Amino acid sequence: MVCTGALSAAASNPQVQISPTDPPLGYTVSVQITAPPETLLLDQPWVNLTHPDGTQAAYPAFPVAPNRWRALLPTTPLDAPGSRQVQIHGFAEEPILPLSLQPRDFPVQSIRLPPGASVWATEVEWAKVEAFRQHISPEKYWQGYFQRPAQGPVTTVFGVRRYYNGEFAEDYYHRGIDYAGPVGAVVVAPAAGRVGLVGYESEGFRIHGNTVGIDHGQGVTSLLLHLSRIDVQEGDWVEAGQPVGAIGATGTATGPHLHWGLFVHNRSVDPVPWLHLAIE
Repeated sequence: MVCTGALSAAASNPQVQISPTDPPLGYTVSVQITAPPETLLLDQPWVNLTHPDGTQAAYPAFPVAPNRWRALLPTTPLDAPGSRQVQIHGFAEEPILPLSLQPRDFPVQSIRLPPGASVWATEVEWAKVEAFRQHISPEKYWQGYFQRPAQGPVTTVFGVRRYYNGEFAEDYYHRGIDYAGPVGAVVVAPAAGRVGLVGYESEGFRIHGNTVGIDHGQGVTSLLLHLSRIDVQEGDWVEAGQPVGAIGATGTATGPHLHWGLFVHNRSVDPVPWLHLAIE
């Protein structure tokens, strides 16, 4: 990620660079590790993110260049801001570096659902989406910046918190960006990857509607929801900007739009930084 605020471990082996070191909630953090391959004690390095309460989350680091690995650490609106520790595992020396997660204000909406409307996915829908988001391909498929999957105006930004029928949804935040557009407007792949999920409203995708999931590799996945038409099949390879379907209003939708959700290791992150910061 090309970004200011990078931090390097003091002349040690391995060398570590974190970017950004002070990410706002919802940003993806890049941890790059440089070391001679003979110093690697495991098949693959790992990065542990330690929270203030002592709990840890572990993320794999993948090779991105000779003698260099990179791990992606997701943050979300549900995380508590504050100090974290990033520790590298898999080498004789295991550096520990600080990370400061910055607070961020997210809009709040009040949604009134009609009688009979549901905010819960069906079992088949949830199982297929969860399996897709958990899959990790070791290869990196995307190149450079991601791009908008639709050309319409943004109607709902990432991270919005909501009241449903007057009750605040504690564990909810808007896991993506909504783009307005007429039914039939083209939807394209935001980055290269393999189509790992195709789901239809008629097959039980009650919330997501007609859905395309693209695996961008190394734990990064996109979900494109509420489509009126799907033009790809599971297993297809798609390039950035390639049409994959069309805007619709299938599933739980108040009108025609595209919902683009971006996930890193099965956690929903803000797609906007990926449009402006190239993660290589």
